[in-house]
Amino acid sequence: MKKIDLYWMSLALKLAAEASSAGEVPVGAVLVLGGEAIGFGKNQMISNSDPTAHAEIMALRQAAKHLKNYRLIDTTLYVTLEPCSMCLGAMLHARIKRLVFGAYDPKTGAVQSVDKLLDAKHLNHRIIYQGGVMENECSRLLKDFFKNKRSVDQLKQLSKKNKLNGLSWKELRDEDRRF
Repeated sequence: MKKIDLYWMSLALKLAAEASSAGEVPVGAVLVLGGEAIGFGKNQMISNSDPTAHAEIMALRQAAKHLKNYRLIDTTLYVTLEPCSMCLGAMLHARIKRLVFGAYDPKTGAVQSVDKLLDAKHLNHRIIYQGGVMENECSRLLKDFFKNKRSVDQLKQLSKKNKLNGLSWKELRDEDRRF
């Protein structure tokens, strides 16, 4: 693993944390060309009401506008979660050179976990890839996000279901933190 990969992945993690703070699944992405970041992205599906607003797509869009070209040749994309098939399709069309991702995605990961799309022989473009860079940090951010989300959702359900002595779900959450 290269030190420069750790640097860019750390930046992607910061973007993922921003997404988490906004209530989005915490995924961040940075697209780099010649040692310079040319595209940044974080998940924005909920805030943009756009199912395609994945971190990778947002970074690719910003970089394409910056370069005034949809081909993003010789670039490296750093993303905190293994990309899905939609994002990989966009990367292939953009002709990125290299993909570096953090956590593996056992549900929709299309690089190695569920599918191995980049290993398909019929593709006319090859992307060099490496997974597991800062995997623990990337995984922890996702696990904490979903653990917190489940807790809040459960408290909301309890509050609605039982009215628990008139306490709101926010009051219940605060009560729960005392223990």
